[in-house]
Amino acid sequence: MMKPADNVIICPNCGDGQKIIDVESGELICTKCGFVIHERVGDEHEGWSILASEPSSKLRTNPTTLARSDMGLSTIIGRPDKSAGSGLNAAMRSTFDRLRAWDFRVKGQDERSLRRAFVELDRLRSVIQLSDAIVEKTAYIYRRAQERGLVRGRTMRAILGAAIYIVQREMGISGTLDDIIKATNTKEKDLARAYRILLRELDLKVPMLDPIKCVSKVANKANISERTKRQAMDMIHDVIKSGQAAGKDPMGLAASVLYLACVGSSEPKSQAIIAVAAGVSEVTLRKNQRMIMGMRHQPAEAVL
Repeated sequence: MMKPADNVIICPNCGDGQKIIDVESGELICTKCGFVIHERVGDEHEGWSILASEPSSKLRTNPTTLARSDMGLSTIIGRPDKSAGSGLNAAMRSTFDRLRAWDFRVKGQDERSLRRAFVELDRLRSVIQLSDAIVEKTAYIYRRAQERGLVRGRTMRAILGAAIYIVQREMGISGTLDDIIKATNTKEKDLARAYRILLRELDLKVPMLDPIKCVSKVANKANISERTKRQAMDMIHDVIKSGQAAGKDPMGLAASVLYLACVGSSEPKSQAIIAVAAGVSEVTLRKNQRMIMGMRHQPAEAVL
């Protein structure tokens, strides 16, 4: 299949300007003398440059990414039946068949396992609305876990879910385990176990969630008014300043201050509704509530 070249290039052999591009072989050929001017010519209509050998040409390349098993750099040996326009003989076809078989074997089980994991990660990207940065960091953690043999004997989805939760914590995004559990369709104990294993074996340091961001998240899920949410914000600031928030679950603290704010503003929200929105138990909510009420009734000198 031939097509005329758009850029006029003078043939160095005969000086003629009529050229054609052999799409199958990727060669730029002079129509007058048959001289091969360039051997690597891309399809410009598909985003490739005309001459790949020139430094000024712009080549179409796939961006490298950790969220693909080959990182976007692998090659595939196709099934060619022609070479430079002429057919391959039986011996050459047999050679290509052997090369193709060995290429498939060399890639091994690890790449096939990564391929399945990153297909699942791509699905989770759309379900949980993950950004590209979160996907890249999650893929990096999963690769490290596979290199250390942490994936063996555990479900792939649990490791991916735990890695997503770790990345969200590192980036300060107030995601919850419940959202990831629903998206990955795994048990909470499996996800929690994978989370602890990744933290311990990969020596990851995960910062605590910001309780202030948790207040907004819980308030939005429980449909609490803006006025009540602002009162809860003021209350959580006082709790953080007093030092009582250290070691406490941020979502539990957020649920407690929101309930107290609802009581103070006479907004009808039960403990059960707020606890479900925060993903904590009512026992945790009441325990933190007693701690906050005790702090607010202390003298100012004791708080400071």
